[in-house]
Amino acid sequence: MAAALRHDRGRLGRSSTAEKVADILRDRIADGSFVPGERLSEESIGAVLEVSRNTLREAFRLLGHERLLEHRLNRGVFVRVLSAEDVADIYRVRRVIEGAAVRHSANVTPAALSMIKEAVAEGARAAEQERWQDVGTANIRFHQNLAALNGSPRLNETMRQLLAELRLVFHVMKNPRSFHEPFVARNLELVELMESGRTAEAERALESYLNHAEELLVQAYIPEP
Repeated sequence: MAAALRHDRGRLGRSSTAEKVADILRDRIADGSFVPGERLSEESIGAVLEVSRNTLREAFRLLGHERLLEHRLNRGVFVRVLSAEDVADIYRVRRVIEGAAVRHSANVTPAALSMIKEAVAEGARAAEQERWQDVGTANIRFHQNLAALNGSPRLNETMRQLLAELRLVFHVMKNPRSFHEPFVARNLELVELMESGRTAEAERALESYLNHAEELLVQAYIPEP
């Protein structure tokens, strides 16, 4: 975590605002550097990023509003532990945003399609090397780029927050391979449908895709007998 944050320090520039710090921490949550239930140390994070305690606390507050962090009285700030109900709500919103994106895919630009295909290829490479956390990161990038087809900065920001929350959910999976591996091929299938202009088929494939993913994640919350 510290090494990644030291690398991120250059993103702050001279004006280390709380929003920029929040962006960095959100990205680190999204790539799995912080795990659900982990306590965030003001001292260590502030020292690595070279920001004031007040700036860091404001960043924590912003991420609290995004449901990524929670303040526990007299204990500090912790990465949120999501529930099965959170999962259902995340997927409810994803169906709206990503469904609309697929409907816009008939007019996808070569540049946008290239970014989506690169995320798919990145996931496939990671899967071949059994780097399942990296597969999850590539999958998140794929869906972020897919949502960008809507052409809305506000939806992009909403999707970014949703996917950071989703990364926290990934940690409930006892076998990351069993969860991530099927979606490597499904990502490719979805891209091929969009690229060939088969929008209606792509919409149906996305609906099936999201239903399957939600079912797997919700099942992971069910205690074993």
